[in-house]
Amino acid sequence: MTLTDWFIFFIAIQVIHFLATWKLYVKAGRQAWEAIVPIYNAIVLMQIINRPKWWVILLFIPIVNLLMFPIVWIETCRSFGHNKNHDTILAVLTLGFYLFYINYTSSQEHIKDRSLDPRTALGEWVSSISFAIIAATLVHTYFMQPYTIPTSSLEKTLYVGDYLFVSKFHYGARVPMTPVAAPMVHDTLPFLGKSYISNSKDQESWLNKFSLPYLRLPGIQKIKRNDIVVFSWPADSTNSMYNDYSKNFTYKPIDKRTNYVKRCVGIPGDSLEVRDGYVYINGKRTVLPDRAKPQYIFTVDTGGKQFSRGALNRYNIREAFWDPNTGLLRTNANGEFVLNLTDEEAALIAKNPIVKKITKNIEPKGTYNQGLFPHNPQYKWSQDNYGPIYIPKKGDKVALNEKSIPFYEQIIRRYEHNNFNIADNKYYLNGKEITSYTFKQDYYWMMGDNRHNSLDARAWGYVPFDHVVGKPVFIWLSWDPNAKGFAKLSSIRWDRMFTTVGGSGEPYSYFRFFVIALVGYFVINYFRKKKKAAN
Repeated sequence: MTLTDWFIFFIAIQVIHFLATWKLYVKAGRQAWEAIVPIYNAIVLMQIINRPKWWVILLFIPIVNLLMFPIVWIETCRSFGHNKNHDTILAVLTLGFYLFYINYTSSQEHIKDRSLDPRTALGEWVSSISFAIIAATLVHTYFMQPYTIPTSSLEKTLYVGDYLFVSKFHYGARVPMTPVAAPMVHDTLPFLGKSYISNSKDQESWLNKFSLPYLRLPGIQKIKRNDIVVFSWPADSTNSMYNDYSKNFTYKPIDKRTNYVKRCVGIPGDSLEVRDGYVYINGKRTVLPDRAKPQYIFTVDTGGKQFSRGALNRYNIREAFWDPNTGLLRTNANGEFVLNLTDEEAALIAKNPIVKKITKNIEPKGTYNQGLFPHNPQYKWSQDNYGPIYIPKKGDKVALNEKSIPFYEQIIRRYEHNNFNIADNKYYLNGKEITSYTFKQDYYWMMGDNRHNSLDARAWGYVPFDHVVGKPVFIWLSWDPNAKGFAKLSSIRWDRMFTTVGGSGEPYSYFRFFVIALVGYFVINYFRKKKKAAN
């Protein structure tokens, strides 16, 4: 919806509200015209239903307002004596239109000083749960979101099975672009499958007809080079999660695309290149934080000899490389071990007496990998020898030609929402011929530390700033996702519980302090209630 559409919709809501409530305003001792003045009518309504004026703010916060409207409808019914169960049910099921019936047919008077306490235990439970959901939705949408690590692209920095808190306020929280959506649910409704697999529209958790333009609240910092960032996957469509990134696919709304977590190795204005697996920024090899553990696939030739368990533990080789049938380390067709290692681990393994040769599997320069961005044979790039590529900055102006257009076509068309066409080697922007283009927002280059096992920017290209979700700040739980039953509890990685994602040095667990604080809270709360009961 455009801003004009939203304005018309807002005015229509005001008219409907006036027609449904003006007699109720009069019964409450107010003037009929007060029911039609935008925002002011909501402030007056809060006085009529004896609720705090700050509730009005919640009515204008996307997603949260979907939960607040039914509460206001119910409270309005109760303020005029309609407090039976069927009144509550009808107010919700009719989306508030039950107020028309009360407004024009009810003889009940306004209850000015009605009790706000629920009349039943069920009512108290529903009231508590409702506001708990509202508070959780507000925090989840605008401040801090829980997130789990599903893949090994940041292995040895973030593990599969890590549960994170992702800060929305560091880079500024995005206002939901799909405001009519299930609260605290991402792209699909629980237990109903995933729409991008079944191609069914009825499982999606949002209504795309009601959409807001992109808006972000002010942040407290900018994305820095080598920050770990959670973002919406730009290539995510409703057709298939793994596709060829074709422009013919129907893409999900930005805030409903699959969340990814990668390291931002390049920021706006950088020139990035990958040489033999190492990232270079503006011609200089990038210096990663000490907690970053870049890994590569190595082939290890031992002449058919096996490593001991003790040696493998020292080399930090993951269970995924073990054969469950033989209990031995997996080998390739040549009888060599294929391991995912850091350079330091590879150097350590090379010193083992049984190792004859260890080789890093690097795709050579000049090898064309069609699965890599910009998916154009002009650029014969491999995953280990890639670029150089420029990362656009807001306000930058670039010339458009056959060499540059593979990089910037999807930016112009998809990310910056232009009608862009190419005909007879000429470029047309919204019907006008152009020879250059000025970027409207910043772009970033996101890569995984697990260089040979990461679906990242090398596959789909730039990540626009409007796709950025937030900054991972805290690991609150970590366990083996493959463990079953009670083994799940025994697989908890206690040393990772309540550790920070950023920082330098070995991660430090604050779990003991959390337990102490939690016990202290319950003890203090117990004595407070005991003292209150005595008084």
